[in-house]
Amino acid sequence: MSTSTRRLTRLLAAATVASTLAACGGGGGDDAGSGGGGGGANEASDTGITEDTIKLGAHYPLTGVAAPGYSEIPTGVDAYFDYVNANGGVNGRQIEYIYKDDAYNPTNTSQVVNQLVLEDEVFAIVGGLGTPTHSAVLDFLNSEGVPDLFVSSGSLLWGDNPQDFPYTFGWQTDYESEGKIIGKYIAENFPDAKVGLFLQDDDFGENGEKGIRQYIDAQVVAAERYTPGNTNVGPQIAALQAAGADFVVGFNVPSYTALSQLAAAQLGYDPQWFYSNVGSDPALVGSLLNNFSKGAVSGESALDGVLTTDYLPTVDDTDDPWIQLFQRVWDESGQEGELTNYRVYGMAQAYTTVQALQAAGQNPTRDDLVAAVESVGARWEGPVFAPFRYSEDSHMGTSGMGISRIVGNGSEEVQPIQTTDIGDAEIEPFDGQPATPPANGIPSEQPAN
Repeated sequence: MSTSTRRLTRLLAAATVASTLAACGGGGGDDAGSGGGGGGANEASDTGITEDTIKLGAHYPLTGVAAPGYSEIPTGVDAYFDYVNANGGVNGRQIEYIYKDDAYNPTNTSQVVNQLVLEDEVFAIVGGLGTPTHSAVLDFLNSEGVPDLFVSSGSLLWGDNPQDFPYTFGWQTDYESEGKIIGKYIAENFPDAKVGLFLQDDDFGENGEKGIRQYIDAQVVAAERYTPGNTNVGPQIAALQAAGADFVVGFNVPSYTALSQLAAAQLGYDPQWFYSNVGSDPALVGSLLNNFSKGAVSGESALDGVLTTDYLPTVDDTDDPWIQLFQRVWDESGQEGELTNYRVYGMAQAYTTVQALQAAGQNPTRDDLVAAVESVGARWEGPVFAPFRYSEDSHMGTSGMGISRIVGNGSEEVQPIQTTDIGDAEIEPFDGQPATPPANGIPSEQPAN
């Protein structure tokens, strides 16, 4: 199917979704609109949809260098889907969730996603993790017309070009917008800092650097890059030190936060660190430091004083109603281990996925699902701190972040939520109110008018 034909199909589906929601008032369960396919009873309306089930797939690094932390995300997704299933599912259907290990290797990603689409016949891919890994399946999923929802990465690839990738949507704040928010904060609060950049050598680091340089290009004294899989980052950290960087911003995954901290300690290098959201979980980084150093470096308070960004509540905020909900969901799931920030991420992403499935209607097609996100996704509320940007012209995820300072295994706010978009969009304080979860913990779709 050509891009223009897919576009027309999705526009027609969007009209169907909008008219259905306007007529029926949206809603989940028995109150949901009939959506694409329509009718008063559930039907096998498309690949991965039976009368009783919806099949979704995902890829994650369950093994390998990126597994720590990231391998916990699908357990959170699974826990929330099980919770929804126990409460009636979506439009009377149970969610079947299949996730496969790609070890953060793009070749593996292609193999497992091919299996999910061609053998398991999933309705959609949801939350596929990683910039280099998901890039390997972007063309395949769009050529096959498979909804590619809420990629677990902030690359612009997932949302900036819906004309070429009409089935793919981002979810978290993109790295360029995050970089802009970080850059402006440094310009206003550390105007004399000599800034070094520690970057993953792909779109992750490139997009973050682009955003930062919009505000502090003249302050950047060095930019060092690492290739995922190469665990010797000593040369990069030494180069930042030699350049005189007294403030280092990292756009890197958690294992490389730990590796950069170890390398800096060995060099006696102690700048002010600012790690992007992806690499800043204090509990995980502390554990990795302890493991990588074979116990020589204690994990306790390893990132004390480090600055970071956030767009979701974290497990240390036990008074937050979303954390209370997700703690209950996790406890009821019976899975091993504690609720972590990565499991919170997975549950939050699953919450948005349920909103999308509800909005797609009672008997949805794949195009209905895509059209639903474009039509009403910008109005969804949930655990994320800032609004989504979904429309026909943008498949970008949530639009803002706050800045916090890590204290022990928790954090304290240093700047409230700021919202922006890619390019020359202004950065503005978010004036909205945080959403609270429904009493039953399951979203109710909003009407389209």
